[in-house]
Amino acid sequence: MNEALLRSLTPSVLAILVRRGADFAAAEDAVQDALVEAVRVWQADPPRDAKGWLVTVAWRRFLDATRADAARRRREESVDEEPAPGPAPAVDDTLQLYFLCAHPSLTPSSAVALTLRAVGGLTTRQIAQAYLVPEATMAQRISRAKRTVSGVRFEQPGDVSTVLRVLYLVFNEGYSGDVDLAAEAIRLTRQLAAVIDHPEVAGLLALMLLHHARRAARTAPDGSLVPLAEQDRGRWDTESIAEGVDILQAALARDRLGEFQAQAAIAALHADAPTAEETDWVQIVEWYDELARLTDSPVVRLNRAVAVGEADGPRAGLAALAALEDTLPRHTAVAAYLHERDGDLATAARLYTEAAQKAPNLAERSHLTRQAARLNARGRS
Repeated sequence: MNEALLRSLTPSVLAILVRRGADFAAAEDAVQDALVEAVRVWQADPPRDAKGWLVTVAWRRFLDATRADAARRRREESVDEEPAPGPAPAVDDTLQLYFLCAHPSLTPSSAVALTLRAVGGLTTRQIAQAYLVPEATMAQRISRAKRTVSGVRFEQPGDVSTVLRVLYLVFNEGYSGDVDLAAEAIRLTRQLAAVIDHPEVAGLLALMLLHHARRAARTAPDGSLVPLAEQDRGRWDTESIAEGVDILQAALARDRLGEFQAQAAIAALHADAPTAEETDWVQIVEWYDELARLTDSPVVRLNRAVAVGEADGPRAGLAALAALEDTLPRHTAVAAYLHERDGDLATAARLYTEAAQKAPNLAERSHLTRQAARLNARGRS
């Protein structure tokens, strides 16, 4: 196996797929799959035309992925845009696929990545962003997972915690990313809650409902983002909020706290506040402390810094932020917000501009750019 040859051929094969009509991210995934297949078969049966072989295999993989994505979208379009309240219908094949991809032969992180790619329909880039790792690293992780399960019979499904993690990440991408998967994630989590009596399943469903209840208020008519503090709370879905709170309270009463219940408790405190000014930030900080203890996640600590800034003042928030790596996604945006709250408008404007350049999607980039422009205009007046 000539790995140098594979590396040298990769750019030209990728370019051919793009010229044939594949978008760049999908072409990258298809070429990665073809390279994995080459490593597997070329040792015993090397092709006469290596480049032609890679193009053929990669193009077939791209077509397979495109058909699978189209089928998934048709499933999504067959349900209403908003998830209906109440009991879920019988479990369908999609949820079963989530369990099968979360195979015991895989590590939890690899199982999640494989399921997101194969069933959830996310790109390698989107999954890498969710895990805070380079795209190349995630591509290798997914490829290793595919190799691991390629000869495995899927008779033993994965565990609930891995499936919950996948559903959570799918919902997050649908809630804040470029692909609308939030309603599908809620539908599947309802199904899971109907067949598994577990407080964290209930906690995740409550969390999804409480976040999704704000959907209509999250964007302005022109498509721009509306921050939580500025949202019209009259547009929040009170039925979803009530259902989410009821589910959460029942889960918390079982005294088996997990991270999804803790996150749902934070969302419930936001939903319970009649106005942004009446938000109980002290309780929110306490729940973030619980969540940090459960997860030790730097993203949780970043969000906690915002809450500390609201509860104890922006300088306390900046002190909490100083303990975190500035390479964290949205770290710069949080720093900008806290500096603005502290009255340092020049620093805040500069940081908003920097944060806009790092934003993961167009809507967030536009929002941060407007924040910088607003502060720069105030500084000139």
